[in-house]
Amino acid sequence: MNNRSRLQALSTFLKSKRTSLSPEAVGLPAGGRRRTPGLRREEVAQLAGVSHTWYTWLEQGRDIKASMSVLDAIATALRLTSDERKYLYALALESGTGLSSVLEETAQISPSLRRILQELRSCPTIISDRHCQIVGWNEAASHVFMNFEQLPPSERNMIALLFERQEFRRLAGNWEHFVSGFLAIFRAYYGQYVDDEWYEHFLGRMKQTQSDFAALWEKSQVSAAPEVLIEFRHAKAGKMLFQLTSLQVHGETDLRCSIYTPAPDSMTERKLEQLMARESAETE
Repeated sequence: MNNRSRLQALSTFLKSKRTSLSPEAVGLPAGGRRRTPGLRREEVAQLAGVSHTWYTWLEQGRDIKASMSVLDAIATALRLTSDERKYLYALALESGTGLSSVLEETAQISPSLRRILQELRSCPTIISDRHCQIVGWNEAASHVFMNFEQLPPSERNMIALLFERQEFRRLAGNWEHFVSGFLAIFRAYYGQYVDDEWYEHFLGRMKQTQSDFAALWEKSQVSAAPEVLIEFRHAKAGKMLFQLTSLQVHGETDLRCSIYTPAPDSMTERKLEQLMARESAETE
């Protein structure tokens, strides 16, 4: 991410969080009718204990210096979560990992992690890298989502697939909710690896080719590990409910394990077992 892109990302994020907060949420009187939703810039500055002009410059994406203590005050004023704070600090302080923009061609999955994939028979599981490139999956994931083996490795990007493949758009009962969770993870990576130019190229391509990508991306949600309940409407198995749990895999490579656990008190696990048995029999 070059300096201009970093400051633009910071500007977009601050504005998004400011306009999403109501005066009542931060203990301020509602006052009269507002021309735009959310807090005013001067109100954020007041809550953070900084000058209105300085905060305006920061939100406008000007190249100004900010200390950790001031950023912490702004984060508190905007009611940022822990992941959102990290994202703010990374953009404002250029505190990314400093890694090269070149990612390993293929992330290696350890034998123990591959064994875990196999053991999660009733839980569709996907392993992805910091670019959200899918590098591993289990049999259940192939049945619920698609057979990723049929795609060239270069086309196995989860974010791209969610927008480009109709299978995914039809699968999720609430597609925007489904996509938002992955975009929140992707934005967390985006802030963490501020030196990686790959993100700017990828975001540019998605905005150019997918008309609905920009609006969802600009919502600026950030979460390293969202836990959400997702409803799938599978063409062969019908309604299925999964709880998504995202786990970081510690080691030399930055891998993420996304586990879809069948929701309790639902018929999801039984439907998945029947689907897998039926499709396995059809291929024999």
